[in-house]
Parts: sequence; structure tokens; C-alpha cells
Amino acid sequence: MQRITTLGGCLIMAAALTACGGSDKKDEKANSDISVKLNWLGSYKTGILDASAAEIPAYDAASQRLFVVNAEAGELDVLDLSDPAAPVKIDSISVAAIAAGAEVNSVAVQDGLVAIAVEADPKTDNGHVAIYQAADLSLVNSIQVGAQPDMITFTPNGETVLTANEGEPSDDYSVDPEGSISLVDIRDLENLSVATADFNAFNTQADSLKTAGVRIYGPGASVAQDLEPEYIAVSANSQTAWVTLQENNALAKVDIATATVTDILPLGEIDRGAEGFGIDISDDDETINIKTWPGVVGQYQPDAIHAYTLAGKTLLVTANEGDARAWGEDNAAYWGEEADDEVDPPVLCEPDASQGFVEEFRVKHLVHASGFARRCGDDLPPQLAEMAEGALLDPTVFGYCGAVAGDPGNCRADDVLGRLNITWTRGYKTDASGAPLMYTDAGVEDVAGTHLMYDKLYSYGGRSFSIWDEDGNQIFDSGDAIERFLASDDCKLGSDRAIACADYFNSGHDEGDAMDSRSDAKGPEPEGLTIGRIQGQTFLFLGLERMGGILVYNITDPREPVFQDYLNSRNTWDVDPEAGNLDGYGDLGPEGLVFISEEESPTGEPLLVVGHEVSGSTAVYAVQVSKE
Repeated sequence: MQRITTLGGCLIMAAALTACGGSDKKDEKANSDISVKLNWLGSYKTGILDASAAEIPAYDAASQRLFVVNAEAGELDVLDLSDPAAPVKIDSISVAAIAAGAEVNSVAVQDGLVAIAVEADPKTDNGHVAIYQAADLSLVNSIQVGAQPDMITFTPNGETVLTANEGEPSDDYSVDPEGSISLVDIRDLENLSVATADFNAFNTQADSLKTAGVRIYGPGASVAQDLEPEYIAVSANSQTAWVTLQENNALAKVDIATATVTDILPLGEIDRGAEGFGIDISDDDETINIKTWPGVVGQYQPDAIHAYTLAGKTLLVTANEGDARAWGEDNAAYWGEEADDEVDPPVLCEPDASQGFVEEFRVKHLVHASGFARRCGDDLPPQLAEMAEGALLDPTVFGYCGAVAGDPGNCRADDVLGRLNITWTRGYKTDASGAPLMYTDAGVEDVAGTHLMYDKLYSYGGRSFSIWDEDGNQIFDSGDAIERFLASDDCKLGSDRAIACADYFNSGHDEGDAMDSRSDAKGPEPEGLTIGRIQGQTFLFLGLERMGGILVYNITDPREPVFQDYLNSRNTWDVDPEAGNLDGYGDLGPEGLVFISEEESPTGEPLLVVGHEVSGSTAVYAVQVSKE
């Protein structure tokens, strides 16, 4: 694994953790005492394809029940896990009585209570937290929280339930709620109360936050509207929470006692030109080509986050999935009708920027010699068209692929930078105020120019996992190790580990025989994770959304995580998945993960449960432990 990275002036190598907020290696057992391996036991299948019929699982040890978010049904499936090899659905929980048209987004279980995050219809309205008894599924109470509660968790002391209220805008961007974190006091279940940690205090700090690296870029949005909480981790002492702000590439730090966001922590950039941080950048060549790309920058943009404790300090682990804002992408009015000057009268492309906001664009279209207009009515974001008529690549940065003044050269080629999806919202040269510098189409800086000049290309996601300290300083990042493992001869697919990963490298979770199809986007997309303690050591279970499968690492020493295993229980790879062939397919698209300790397991051995949103299946894995 890559163990050298820079962030905030901190160079991290094997002997430098103490200087970066960690602790000495002697405070924990060495990572070599035991090893773990996953074995697929069985699954519960809804038979519903690609409709999020199995997303987030949670487990109640007393009743030996799994509670699984079935977003397609708008319910919570209740599964009997007393026989982990054959989970059986025994009931479901509907939230129809909480709010008409409501959806279940997330679930958490603790001390016999089931907490559900309930999204309103429309999603821009305030949602709810609903509390049920795990034993008899009775509704205890519910209370209103912020808009679009996307993730829910208990504090370890069982006194508070927290929700990350994402507050996404409506598809046409006519309504954009504020993001927030709701803290529901559940000490008196008959009289729930809620406090809100919002971002209003940061509304006057937009410029300084942007300068620090926090992405704030939604059209007309305040800081509070632009920040979109995604996932929550809580300290062992129940005093502090950290919340991923995925699209913003940052974390929010929350004081639980006062329900206050105390800090917003930017996560920094990834230099894709540095050794150990390369990526496969093209989906067109159908070959594995992991290499460094000067001028390309990654953004961590984590989805899931979990906390663990080392020598009294909280460490944070993130799955660096990446995410782009794409609102109104299915709205023809946003893009405008495709221009046609061969008819009389000519059809003009007249997009409506007020109907949405899409930030993603391919490099080959961004820097085409003919400018932006050729893509109008197709995939040209009107907000980009309002800024300029075209864009150029800085030849001092991108000369390695042939860029010269006014000409991107071979950089636009599909097997070079052309296919890469980037955000057009940053990476162009600006003046001291942040306004774009303009250039002529020949690449000469000119206030009357019509072109942007990009000296950085910002791609999505880290394609990695990271470990951070309490203040957002990075201790470890896996760099390009995940993609390199998936490309290696050591990586095998299927529950019997008989299929070469390289044959289906970076394939989509809803495709068959689609080798390399996700390389231009976010690669393997680490999205979900959970942490388990086994015999005094700490293990990370990391779900890859796209190629699928679960990676396991020993993270007892956060400076030197040790790879343990990879299991992908998708068994069919050469045929597109369809509703009629799911039985032979296995598990597609891992979303949420829950670790069950040997003390709470119905079998007496640790288990891992994973909700697979594409195959609509909930898979159960035995965590086999052996001495090294």
C-alpha cells in the first residue's frame, strides 16, 4: 500500500504518525498476529434488479434480526438471521404512517431500538426520524428533522440519534434546502426532542472556505445550501461527530452537546502526476493502463466514514467514492434543443440554465478547437457556455501530450485525456479575486478573450480509502493500490474465486462483459465501509460500488494497513444482468455494510452483512480468523 502522501504540510511515512496526530506503534498490537478471510454463506434475494431493493443493513443481536433498507418498496425489510446461510424475510416496516409518499433512506439499530431516516415527498421538504422496537416492530415515536435525512446513526452512549440531512436541490434547482445535521435526544422516548447543527454561521465565510479548498459552487447557493452532509462517524465518548460533505470534498466537525458545527475541514487534492497515485483514465481502449497523469487532480469526496480509537485518539476512515452534481440532466429544457442551421428557419439551441446544474464534462469536449457551441443541445452545461466560448489546456502543464498554445494536441485523444470526466467548475486560471482569466483562441491572455485556460483537470473520487486524525489531517491513503490489485493476477472474482479480475477490470455493476467501462469516471468507486474489532485488532471492510466486492484490511496500525482479502460474490460476468437471470448472478453493487462480532453473532463467529443495491440481495459472509 502507498504510505507517502502530503496534506496540510504533513509528510507521512512509517515512522512519522506521532507528528501528524496519531500515536506510537507500541500502543497497539502489531498487525501480523491474525489474518481474516471472507467466505460467502448465503443471501436473501428480493429478485428486484437495479432499484435499490437492498441498501443499508443493521442488526439486532437480541432478536437476531436484520433490518434492511428496501428503497424500491419504500420500506424496511426485516430478515431472520438465526441461520446466516439462509436469511428469511419475516416482516417489513412501512413508514407510510409517518408521511405520505415517504421513503426509507437509512437505518441504525442499538439496544433493541430501530432508528429509521425517512425522506419526505418531495425530498426538499423536512424529513423524519422514526423509532421502532426491534422485538415487535412497534412504532415508538417519530419527530421531524431536516431535509433529506440520508444517513442515521446512534451515539455510542445511546442517548442521541443523528441524521445527515443532505438537502439536495430539486432536479430543476428551483428549491435548494440547507444541509444540516439533526440530533434527536432519545433519552425520553415518549418526548423526543431535536436540535439542529446547521451551517448558517459559515455563510459569511464562503471566500475563505473556497480558498482553503472546500468546494462551494452551486448556482446562487449560500454556504448552508451548498454543503450536503452525507455520512456520519461518532467518537467513542459520544462527544464529537464528523460528517462527510461529499460533493464539497470536506468534513464537518460537530460538537454533539451543543449541536454546533465547530469546523469545516477541507480534505485536499490528489496529484495524479505523482507516483503511487495514478489511475486508468480511459474507457475506450479496453486495456488496463494505470499510470500517472500530470495536471490531473483527484478529489477525495468520501461517502462512508467510520471512527475507531487508537491510544485514546479518534481516527477516521473514509471510502473515497467521488460524486458530481447533476441536476436537470434529464430535462430537455436545461440542455436546449440541438441546433440545426440546415432548416428554414434555422433551429437555434436555446438552453435554460435555470432548469438545472450539471458540472461534469469530458476533457475532449472541453478543449475542442471548435469551442463549446458544437455540444449545445447535447451535453453542454449552459452555465459553462455563459462563462466562455471554449477552453484551452495550458501547454506548460500538458505539453507532455502535445498541447501547445491554442491547440490541445494529442491530449484530446480517447486513449489519453479525452475520455476523462472532470468538473468544469474549477481548474481554469483565475485572477486574485477568483474571476476567470480570459484568453484568445490562440492561447494569448486577453481581457476581451473568449476562452478559459485550464492548468488543472479535476477528476472525481480518490479511488482509495484514507485514514485521518480528528482534525482532518491525513495519516494514510491507499493511492492507486486498489486499482493495481484489481488489475493483478492475485485478484479473483466469484464466490469460488475462479475468475480473473483483470478480464473485467473497472467494469460496471449493472453491465456484463464491460471491461474498463468505468475507468473514465471513478474507477472502482469505494463507497461503503464498516469496521470490526477481532481479537484486539481493528479491521476495515470496504465495499467497491462498481466492480463490486469487499476488500479487507487490518488497520490496527493506521500508518501501515495490511491487505487481508478480497471477495466478490458476483458469479456471472459475461452477460448483462436482467430480472430473469438474477439467480445465477450473485451479488451486484455493494452499498451498506455491517459487521457482527462473534459475541453478537448467531453462530459465535464474526459475520459481515452487505446490502447490494443492484442485485437487490443481502449477502452474509463468514469472517474466518486464523493465526499467522
